[in-house]
Amino acid sequence: MPGIHRERPGADAMAPADGSPARPIADGVWMSSGLSNSYLLATDEGRIVVNTGMGFEGPLHRRAYDAVDPSPTHTILLTQGHYDHVGGVDTFRDRSTEVVMQADHAIWRADNERLETFRSRNAAFAWIDAIVAAMEHARTLGAGAVAQSRPEPTRTFTDTTDLLIGGRRLTLISVPGGETTDSMVIWSPEDRTAFTGNLFGPLFGHVPNLVTIRGDRYRDALAYIASLDRVLALRPARLITGHFDPIDGEDRIAEEITAMRDAMVWVHDRTVDGMNEGRDVHTLMREITTPPALDIGEGYGRTAWNVRAIWEHYAGWFHHRSTTELYAVPATSVAPDVVRAAGADTLIAAAADHVAAGRPVEAIHLTDLVLAAVPDHADARRIAIDAHGVLLEDSRNFWEAAWLRRSITKLGGTP
Repeated sequence: MPGIHRERPGADAMAPADGSPARPIADGVWMSSGLSNSYLLATDEGRIVVNTGMGFEGPLHRRAYDAVDPSPTHTILLTQGHYDHVGGVDTFRDRSTEVVMQADHAIWRADNERLETFRSRNAAFAWIDAIVAAMEHARTLGAGAVAQSRPEPTRTFTDTTDLLIGGRRLTLISVPGGETTDSMVIWSPEDRTAFTGNLFGPLFGHVPNLVTIRGDRYRDALAYIASLDRVLALRPARLITGHFDPIDGEDRIAEEITAMRDAMVWVHDRTVDGMNEGRDVHTLMREITTPPALDIGEGYGRTAWNVRAIWEHYAGWFHHRSTTELYAVPATSVAPDVVRAAGADTLIAAAADHVAAGRPVEAIHLTDLVLAAVPDHADARRIAIDAHGVLLEDSRNFWEAAWLRRSITKLGGTP
């Protein structure tokens, strides 16, 4: 029965490269751990590097690989465009190095550069402290300040392409349902190994994020399902992902990927059914869960968030709940009127009752109203901190917990 998410590390265990030696994981294959793992494949014509980490990690990954294979870098393969995969390309790139990516990288990169300030700001609550500390640690190891690479591929492909490099055969396969539309899987047919990057999300065996709360384009649930089917069709005996150790065993891999695929099919179909039945998105977010047979962890993505992502991917921002959705006037615009009419003390007392009754989100709805009208209201902040604390205590999700800690801090509390 699926459930590998119980056996593998969680998101809190993801850590930057620290200068540790590369670790052999197969004949002629080494792993250097980082914010996303990097891999070295030895060949008779030079080395192949799969993903290169963040810019400041690049020198540490290269040092780890130079110790086991100092040959020139023949080819760099990038499983997706996120910076934790491509940031160290310039550190590895020699004069004749090929850089191979899926053809949609140009579109994804333009998108990301267009919104770089927005996305960096929105992701900071989850990552900035860890990244700053990691950059400082890299400097203490002699890595120096290295800018993030913005690689231009020398070769792209659309659906699949075959490579033969120094006696090593590889097939590159487009999986646009991954974290980015330029995602690809690297298939080694001779040893039946698939390098999947973060196709499944950073945590293998867990629900993916169809859209992250830091702000990205929606991932299409059906494209995700089709991409998992492409991997299943390979029948891999070993899966090498973006994080942590490889997963071994054809049957185990097939069982876990099938569970992830079927869970998304279930959530997608129930959401579509609910939309056609006229049920509202919040009801579906509360009620749609995966059946026990599909044992999927929620350490990085959440089913409720994916319900909303599927809804809005199909139907957009207008939920037909209220005329106010059509206009640029937020609910907080009437917060002073509500607080004057009901009284701040009455609203805060009701919020405290909600917290005591185990309804922290309802409490936050009320404290948001009071704080929109009276930003420095001490009792409203105190109750809001308590409500966020209840949610944090119950959270097992990386993004949710990071947001709740950030919110508590902004309210003047200590997570």
